[in-house]
Amino acid sequence: MTELLQYIANGFMVGGVYALIALGIVLIYKSTSVFNFAVGHMMMFGAFFCWTFIDAFKLPTWLGLPLCLIGGAALGLLIERLMMRPLIGQPILSSIAMTLVVAYLLGGIAMAIWGVFQRPLPEFLPGGTLSISGVVFSIELVWSFFLALAIFGILALFYQRTRTGLAMRATAEDHQVAQARGISVRNVFGLSWALAGMVAVAGGILLGYQLGVSQYLSLVGLRAFPAVLLGGLESIPGAVVGGILVGILENLVGGLINPWLMDITPYIVVLLVLIIRPDGLFGLKRIERI
Repeated sequence: MTELLQYIANGFMVGGVYALIALGIVLIYKSTSVFNFAVGHMMMFGAFFCWTFIDAFKLPTWLGLPLCLIGGAALGLLIERLMMRPLIGQPILSSIAMTLVVAYLLGGIAMAIWGVFQRPLPEFLPGGTLSISGVVFSIELVWSFFLALAIFGILALFYQRTRTGLAMRATAEDHQVAQARGISVRNVFGLSWALAGMVAVAGGILLGYQLGVSQYLSLVGLRAFPAVLLGGLESIPGAVVGGILVGILENLVGGLINPWLMDITPYIVVLLVLIIRPDGLFGLKRIERI
């Protein structure tokens, strides 16, 4: 029983970070209807930003981490302005294909700048372990989980309580109606990409802290896709639930059945979701009249 609870606890903590990365996908999809395949590489860039500012440039943590978030916002804005905005009005498949191009471009740039070697991030979170009824928690994972929840809470308040957040929600529902109400849809698109860039950077830092910083992080970011599809493409709470469920399932399968199944479990989840419930647990089913 203790072993089972241990796997669930580990999955819960890791799933919180998956949920954070999934949120970056949901933020863009809600406002632009584009599924961002470049989120894993944006996350990897965020981890490299953190290593560069704190390790290479020797900046203090209190300065380096905000600079990473600013770098993530700038990266998101550059992608939106230079690559996504010219495709407004074009078939949505063109925009989705462009995110794949962005992913490969970011991968090549990262390899040219930082190389292919893995680098550890400097320690800035408390270490050690915490034992509760025989279940051992990594303090680093606990911090990562609660930091991810804090970011979710801040964004939830932003969407619910601020004028800009309400404008973004309106744009997500209908671009033409939002524009008729005086909302700049182009500015909302840019802000969505900037926020998604910051969220991806935060997820990259938290994962890079556990796994090290390398090109491999972009592959780990792919596990956010099953979380998004499971929770629902347009649902922010669904991203939380989907990320945690994917984290728990992969740890249970890897621990109780076979470790090599752990890496493919999220994609088995995708297959089952697409077959059984393609709208996800909290997804919005849209019915169009012909």
